Amino acid sequence: MDDLPVILLVGGRHADDIEAEFRARYDRDYRIECAASAAAALDVLRDLVAGGVPVAMVAAEYRLPDGGGVELLHQVPAVVATARRVALVPTSEYVEALDGLRAAALRRDMDTFVALPRGARDEEFHIALVELLSEWGWSVSRPTVSATDVVAADGDRQAAAVHDLLERLGIPNRRLGPGDDDARAVLEEAGPGAELPVVRAYNGRILTGATPAAVAEAMYGGFDSIPDGSIADVLVVGAGPAGLAAAVYAASEGLATIVLERDAIGGQAGSSSMIRNYLGFPRGISGMRLAQRSRVQAGRFGARFYTGRAAIRVTPGPADEPEHHHVHVDGARLCARTVVLATGVAYRRLGVAGIDALVGAGVYYGAATSMAREMADRDVYVVGGGNSAGQAAVHLAKFAGSVTMVVRRAGLAESMSDYLVREIAATPNISVMTRTVVADGGGEGRLQWLRFDDLGAGTSVLRLADGLFCLLGAEPDCAWLPGELALDERGFVLTGRDTPRESWTGGRPPASLETTMRGVFAVGDVRAGSMKRVASASGEGASVLPLVHAHLAWLREQEYGATV
Repeated sequence: MDDLPVILLVGGRHADDIEAEFRARYDRDYRIECAASAAAALDVLRDLVAGGVPVAMVAAEYRLPDGGGVELLHQVPAVVATARRVALVPTSEYVEALDGLRAAALRRDMDTFVALPRGARDEEFHIALVELLSEWGWSVSRPTVSATDVVAADGDRQAAAVHDLLERLGIPNRRLGPGDDDARAVLEEAGPGAELPVVRAYNGRILTGATPAAVAEAMYGGFDSIPDGSIADVLVVGAGPAGLAAAVYAASEGLATIVLERDAIGGQAGSSSMIRNYLGFPRGISGMRLAQRSRVQAGRFGARFYTGRAAIRVTPGPADEPEHHHVHVDGARLCARTVVLATGVAYRRLGVAGIDALVGAGVYYGAATSMAREMADRDVYVVGGGNSAGQAAVHLAKFAGSVTMVVRRAGLAESMSDYLVREIAATPNISVMTRTVVADGGGEGRLQWLRFDDLGAGTSVLRLADGLFCLLGAEPDCAWLPGELALDERGFVLTGRDTPRESWTGGRPPASLETTMRGVFAVGDVRAGSMKRVASASGEGASVLPLVHAHLAWLREQEYGATV
């Protein structure tokens, strides 16, 4: 009982009803603690933190004997930054309090607010709580069960990369040292002299000298399992929001659908700790959860996923198969009537040798939410001024002693959504260095220091640093595409009327999302002119389906005409 995470309830007039509701649902998996006032609640929290007890949630009634519940929730992060905070509002006060609650939510005084249940089985009330507890369990708590074990020595960068992949996929996992009791069975199964890291996947498969690509392929099936002669109606390259949306809609409409992803399903969005402006999720959703749900949804409609290998070439079919495109990966070739390019973008490298030599040892490209726990009480820097950088900074601030954002611009508002700018301003341990770049860095075996150049003043400063997270903007990964597929000057894929006029057929441009290769489409961040947001990428992934259907219909007409 003592090792259970705590849900702290702070009640006023409805304290007994609140306690009864929580105990009925959560008493088995959480330790329910109660306090009768804001002052008492803060004392309880301090005692819990001092005793090393994890606090999953603080739920406070809107009106307390010594003040307001929202005011209490505002103070909670100073004691325990990772606890989820919920205001519980009696139904009779809800309408009157609504404007103030919305303003408090925008200030990030709390995570959400919900009306108290008016009777039995108020599932909407519990959905709000379970979503928050689920995100806490993924991003803060250590897993109580493990689907995958990773055995490696301390500081093994390959193991850290595998761990990050598993976290992004939402797969509970443990990192074990070679001498740990639980590691012995894994190493015995791997055999004498097994190369570390050793991974035992959830399907029981043992991987030695494991890499993220090998683990990803083991999770979702290898390319060698693709039946000979199979032809997909739609082959989606890339499983970020755009690719996942295309897969869901294609498979749901009965099209044979294959999805290729070289890394973790979810793409860059899958590493976002919390996306708060995605339609339909008023309390926000992590990138991992969004990717996980989308993958399951597509899979239930029949889409097949193959991960761990990058697409290296796409070619038209040979003369005897003109209706097919061939997509090649290392060691395999897949055939498809249409191809949807949804490869997204990659974060730009700093290009500083001393820093890039420490990738995986204090330096990370991307949000790397799996490393946030390792940054407890440390000094962390986030480079970048976009939404992904802002989300990473807010998440890291729940663990780190300090988080400093480093941006070239004069401020964050030019490149970041307003809700994130406000959230950063309201987080006391986040600061922003503007008109600044990272010029150098280094350390003995891991990152220890950084040098910053002030672009305005022309001065430099050295600082101690424990972590550097680089989210520097986007570069498309299109070098593998054939020359006949037109790109813009920055390397993004051109579609529709933006394609060169000499590539048009009969004076007509390709369809709106179609490239200069007929039957090959581009959606999401890889497409020139796209909005570079999760919602717009998902929208393009869905919007490509009518164009796919039109191309498939054209192929049928060509085949029918050839046989008449």
